[in-house]
Amino acid sequence: MSALPTAQTQKSPAESYLHVLYALILRDVRTRFGASLWGYGVIVLWPCVHVFMLIGIYTFQKLAAPLGDSRPLFFATGAVPVLVFQYISREVMKSVMINRPLTYYPQVKIFDLLFSRILVEIVTGFLALLVVTSVLVAIGTNPIPADPITAVCGYIAAIVLGIGIGTINVAIVGFFPGWMIGYALFSILMYISSGVMFLPSYLPEKIYYWMKFNPALQCAEWVRSAYYPYAGIQVDHLYVVMFGITSAAIGLFLVKHVVSKIQA
Repeated sequence: MSALPTAQTQKSPAESYLHVLYALILRDVRTRFGASLWGYGVIVLWPCVHVFMLIGIYTFQKLAAPLGDSRPLFFATGAVPVLVFQYISREVMKSVMINRPLTYYPQVKIFDLLFSRILVEIVTGFLALLVVTSVLVAIGTNPIPADPITAVCGYIAAIVLGIGIGTINVAIVGFFPGWMIGYALFSILMYISSGVMFLPSYLPEKIYYWMKFNPALQCAEWVRSAYYPYAGIQVDHLYVVMFGITSAAIGLFLVKHVVSKIQA
Protein backbone atom coordinates (compact mmCIF):
# COMPACT_ATOMS: atom_id res chain seq x y z
CA MET A 1 0.00 0.00 0.00
CA SER A 2 2.86 2.36 0.69
CA ALA A 3 4.21 2.05 -2.87
CA LEU A 4 0.97 3.28 -4.45
CA PRO A 5 1.23 6.95 -3.38
CA THR A 6 4.87 7.00 -4.44
CA ALA A 7 3.99 5.81 -7.94
CA GLN A 8 1.16 8.31 -8.17
CA THR A 9 3.35 11.22 -7.14
CA GLN A 10 6.08 10.48 -9.68
CA LYS A 11 6.22 13.10 -12.41
CA SER A 12 6.56 12.36 -16.08
CA PRO A 13 9.63 13.69 -17.95
CA ALA A 14 7.46 16.37 -19.59
CA GLU A 15 6.07 17.53 -16.23
CA SER A 16 9.54 17.60 -14.72
CA TYR A 17 10.87 19.68 -17.63
CA LEU A 18 7.97 22.13 -17.38
CA HIS A 19 8.63 22.44 -13.66
CA VAL A 20 12.29 23.25 -14.31
CA LEU A 21 11.32 25.72 -17.05
CA TYR A 22 8.81 27.42 -14.76
CA ALA A 23 11.41 27.72 -12.01
CA LEU A 24 13.93 29.27 -14.41
CA ILE A 25 11.38 31.75 -15.76
CA LEU A 26 10.37 32.72 -12.23
CA ARG A 27 14.02 33.17 -11.27
CA ASP A 28 14.71 35.29 -14.37
CA VAL A 29 11.76 37.55 -13.60
CA ARG A 30 12.62 37.97 -9.92
CA THR A 31 16.37 38.47 -10.32
CA ARG A 32 16.07 40.93 -13.18
CA PHE A 33 12.88 42.78 -12.28
CA GLY A 34 12.68 42.36 -8.51
CA ALA A 35 10.02 40.63 -6.49
CA SER A 36 7.27 43.17 -7.33
CA LEU A 37 5.32 43.90 -10.47
CA TRP A 38 6.68 47.46 -10.43
CA GLY A 39 10.13 46.22 -11.38
CA TYR A 40 8.73 44.23 -14.28
CA GLY A 41 6.65 47.24 -15.33
CA VAL A 42 9.79 49.39 -15.55
CA ILE A 43 11.39 46.94 -17.99
CA VAL A 44 8.24 46.79 -20.10
CA LEU A 45 8.01 50.59 -20.21
CA TRP A 46 11.71 51.16 -20.94
CA PRO A 47 11.53 50.55 -24.72
CA CYS A 48 8.34 52.62 -24.77
CA VAL A 49 10.19 55.54 -23.15
CA HIS A 50 12.90 55.10 -25.77
CA VAL A 51 10.37 55.42 -28.60
CA PHE A 52 8.63 58.45 -27.16
CA MET A 53 11.91 60.22 -26.43
CA LEU A 54 12.61 60.12 -30.17
CA ILE A 55 9.14 61.47 -30.84
CA GLY A 56 9.62 64.25 -28.29
CA ILE A 57 12.98 65.31 -29.77
CA TYR A 58 11.58 65.55 -33.30
CA THR A 59 8.44 67.32 -32.06
CA PHE A 60 10.44 69.86 -30.04
CA GLN A 61 12.64 70.61 -33.06
CA LYS A 62 9.54 70.77 -35.29
CA LEU A 63 10.98 68.27 -37.75
CA ALA A 64 8.63 66.47 -40.09
CA ALA A 65 8.46 62.70 -40.20
CA PRO A 66 10.60 61.27 -43.03
CA LEU A 67 7.55 59.35 -44.23
CA GLY A 68 3.87 59.98 -43.69
CA ASP A 69 2.23 62.63 -41.54
CA SER A 70 2.68 61.06 -38.10
CA ARG A 71 5.99 61.25 -36.25
CA PRO A 72 4.90 58.80 -33.52
CA LEU A 73 3.84 56.18 -36.04
CA PHE A 74 7.01 56.45 -38.11
CA PHE A 75 9.36 56.07 -35.14
CA ALA A 76 7.30 53.35 -33.47
CA THR A 77 7.19 51.19 -36.59
CA GLY A 78 10.97 51.34 -36.88
CA ALA A 79 12.04 51.29 -33.23
CA VAL A 80 9.82 48.53 -31.86
CA PRO A 81 11.03 45.66 -34.11
CA VAL A 82 14.67 46.74 -33.75
CA LEU A 83 14.39 46.97 -29.96
CA VAL A 84 12.64 43.58 -29.79
CA PHE A 85 15.53 42.07 -31.73
CA GLN A 86 18.18 43.76 -29.60
CA TYR A 87 16.59 42.94 -26.26
CA ILE A 88 16.23 39.24 -27.07
CA SER A 89 19.73 38.90 -28.52
CA ARG A 90 21.31 40.69 -25.55
CA GLU A 91 19.27 39.32 -22.65
CA VAL A 92 19.62 35.69 -23.77
CA MET A 93 23.38 36.09 -23.61
CA LYS A 94 23.23 37.79 -20.20
CA SER A 95 20.93 35.12 -18.82
CA VAL A 96 23.35 32.31 -19.64
CA MET A 97 26.26 34.23 -18.12
CA ILE A 98 24.36 35.01 -14.90
CA ASN A 99 22.68 31.63 -14.49
CA ARG A 100 25.62 29.45 -15.57
CA PRO A 101 26.11 28.00 -12.05
CA LEU A 102 22.64 26.43 -12.34
CA THR A 103 23.94 24.07 -15.03
CA TYR A 104 25.78 22.16 -12.31
CA TYR A 105 22.39 20.70 -11.43
CA PRO A 106 21.72 17.69 -13.69
CA GLN A 107 18.16 18.85 -14.39
CA VAL A 108 19.28 22.19 -15.87
CA LYS A 109 20.92 22.50 -19.28
CA ILE A 110 22.19 25.55 -21.14
CA PHE A 111 19.33 25.13 -23.60
CA ASP A 112 16.87 25.50 -20.70
CA LEU A 113 18.46 28.83 -19.75
CA LEU A 114 18.17 29.96 -23.36
CA PHE A 115 14.58 28.89 -23.76
CA SER A 116 13.34 30.35 -20.48
CA ARG A 117 14.84 33.80 -21.16
CA ILE A 118 13.55 33.77 -24.75
CA LEU A 119 10.02 33.21 -23.45
CA VAL A 120 10.40 36.02 -20.91
CA GLU A 121 11.68 38.46 -23.55
CA ILE A 122 8.94 37.55 -26.06
CA VAL A 123 6.24 38.24 -23.47
CA THR A 124 7.97 41.45 -22.38
CA GLY A 125 8.25 42.63 -25.99
CA PHE A 126 4.58 41.85 -26.62
CA LEU A 127 3.52 43.85 -23.56
CA ALA A 128 5.72 46.76 -24.64
CA LEU A 129 4.07 46.65 -28.07
CA LEU A 130 0.65 46.82 -26.41
CA VAL A 131 1.73 49.84 -24.36
CA VAL A 132 3.09 51.65 -27.43
CA THR A 133 -0.10 50.86 -29.36
CA SER A 134 -2.26 52.12 -26.49
CA VAL A 135 -0.33 55.39 -26.22
CA LEU A 136 -0.60 55.91 -30.00
CA VAL A 137 -4.36 55.50 -29.76
CA ALA A 138 -4.46 57.88 -26.77
CA ILE A 139 -2.68 60.65 -28.69
CA GLY A 140 -4.95 60.25 -31.71
CA THR A 141 -2.71 58.17 -33.98
CA ASN A 142 -4.14 55.17 -35.78
CA PRO A 143 -1.81 52.20 -35.05
CA ILE A 144 -3.61 49.76 -37.35
CA PRO A 145 -1.40 48.94 -40.38
CA ALA A 146 -2.71 48.85 -43.91
CA ASP A 147 -1.45 45.26 -44.13
CA PRO A 148 -1.71 43.65 -40.65
CA ILE A 149 -0.34 40.27 -41.77
CA THR A 150 2.84 41.87 -43.09
CA ALA A 151 3.30 43.78 -39.82
CA VAL A 152 2.85 40.64 -37.71
CA CYS A 153 5.31 38.73 -39.91
CA GLY A 154 7.81 41.57 -39.50
CA TYR A 155 7.61 41.39 -35.71
CA ILE A 156 7.94 37.60 -35.79
CA ALA A 157 10.99 37.96 -38.04
CA ALA A 158 12.53 40.34 -35.48
CA ILE A 159 11.95 37.72 -32.77
CA VAL A 160 13.51 34.95 -34.89
CA LEU A 161 16.47 37.17 -35.64
CA GLY A 162 16.91 38.01 -31.96
CA ILE A 163 16.88 34.32 -31.04
CA GLY A 164 19.43 33.52 -33.74
CA ILE A 165 21.87 36.27 -32.81
CA GLY A 166 21.29 35.55 -29.13
CA THR A 167 22.41 31.93 -29.49
CA ILE A 168 25.47 33.05 -31.44
CA ASN A 169 26.25 35.48 -28.62
CA VAL A 170 25.98 32.67 -26.06
CA ALA A 171 28.50 30.63 -28.05
CA ILE A 172 30.89 33.59 -28.37
CA VAL A 173 30.65 34.45 -24.66
CA GLY A 174 31.51 30.83 -23.87
CA PHE A 175 34.93 31.46 -25.45
CA PHE A 176 35.30 35.18 -24.78
CA PRO A 177 33.33 36.63 -21.83
CA GLY A 178 34.33 40.17 -22.80
CA TRP A 179 32.01 39.91 -25.80
CA MET A 180 29.15 41.02 -23.54
CA ILE A 181 30.62 44.53 -23.52
CA GLY A 182 31.65 44.26 -27.17
CA TYR A 183 28.13 43.37 -28.25
CA ALA A 184 26.72 46.33 -26.34
CA LEU A 185 28.92 48.64 -28.41
CA PHE A 186 28.12 46.71 -31.59
CA SER A 187 24.39 47.04 -30.85
CA ILE A 188 24.71 50.82 -30.85
CA LEU A 189 26.17 50.73 -34.36
CA MET A 190 23.44 48.34 -35.52
CA TYR A 191 20.74 50.55 -34.05
CA ILE A 192 22.08 53.70 -35.70
CA SER A 193 22.27 51.94 -39.07
CA SER A 194 18.86 50.25 -38.79
CA GLY A 195 16.84 53.17 -40.09
CA VAL A 196 14.91 53.91 -36.90
CA MET A 197 15.38 57.67 -37.20
CA PHE A 198 15.48 57.93 -40.99
CA LEU A 199 14.33 56.16 -44.15
CA PRO A 200 17.26 54.15 -45.57
CA SER A 201 15.69 53.78 -49.03
CA TYR A 202 16.08 57.54 -49.53
CA LEU A 203 19.86 57.24 -49.27
CA PRO A 204 22.08 56.87 -52.37
CA GLU A 205 21.76 53.43 -53.94
CA LYS A 206 25.40 52.45 -53.29
CA ILE A 207 25.06 53.19 -49.56
CA TYR A 208 21.62 51.61 -49.30
CA TYR A 209 22.85 48.41 -50.97
CA TRP A 210 25.42 47.76 -48.24
CA MET A 211 23.13 48.86 -45.41
CA LYS A 212 20.58 46.22 -46.39
CA PHE A 213 23.00 43.52 -45.25
CA ASN A 214 22.01 44.60 -41.73
CA PRO A 215 19.06 42.25 -40.99
CA ALA A 216 17.75 44.57 -38.26
CA LEU A 217 17.29 47.27 -40.89
CA GLN A 218 15.27 44.87 -42.99
CA CYS A 219 13.07 44.03 -39.99
CA ALA A 220 12.30 47.72 -39.50
CA GLU A 221 11.53 48.14 -43.18
CA TRP A 222 9.44 44.96 -43.15
CA VAL A 223 7.13 46.43 -40.50
CA ARG A 224 7.13 49.88 -42.08
CA SER A 225 6.12 48.42 -45.44
CA ALA A 226 2.89 47.29 -43.78
CA TYR A 227 2.11 50.86 -42.70
CA TYR A 228 3.36 52.67 -45.80
CA PRO A 229 2.61 50.39 -48.78
CA TYR A 230 2.80 53.37 -51.13
CA ALA A 231 6.48 54.00 -50.24
CA GLY A 232 7.72 51.12 -52.38
CA ILE A 233 9.96 49.68 -49.65
CA GLN A 234 11.69 46.52 -50.87
CA VAL A 235 12.44 43.86 -48.24
CA ASP A 236 14.37 40.64 -48.74
CA HIS A 237 12.14 38.48 -46.52
CA LEU A 238 14.03 35.25 -47.20
CA TYR A 239 17.35 36.87 -46.22
CA VAL A 240 16.03 37.96 -42.82
CA VAL A 241 14.38 34.65 -41.97
CA MET A 242 17.31 32.53 -43.15
CA PHE A 243 19.76 34.79 -41.31
CA GLY A 244 17.90 34.20 -38.05
CA ILE A 245 17.41 30.44 -38.56
CA THR A 246 21.01 29.88 -39.69
CA SER A 247 22.37 31.89 -36.77
CA ALA A 248 20.25 29.87 -34.33
CA ALA A 249 21.39 26.57 -35.86
CA ILE A 250 25.07 27.53 -35.72
CA GLY A 251 24.76 28.94 -32.21
CA LEU A 252 22.96 25.87 -30.84
CA PHE A 253 25.50 23.57 -32.45
CA LEU A 254 28.40 25.45 -30.87
CA VAL A 255 26.68 25.64 -27.49
CA LYS A 256 25.90 21.92 -27.45
CA HIS A 257 29.10 20.47 -28.88
CA VAL A 258 31.76 23.02 -27.94
CA VAL A 259 30.75 25.36 -25.12
CA SER A 260 29.19 22.59 -23.03
CA LYS A 261 32.39 20.53 -23.25
CA ILE A 262 34.53 23.50 -22.25
CA GLN A 263 32.38 24.14 -19.19
CA ALA A 264 32.43 20.45 -18.28
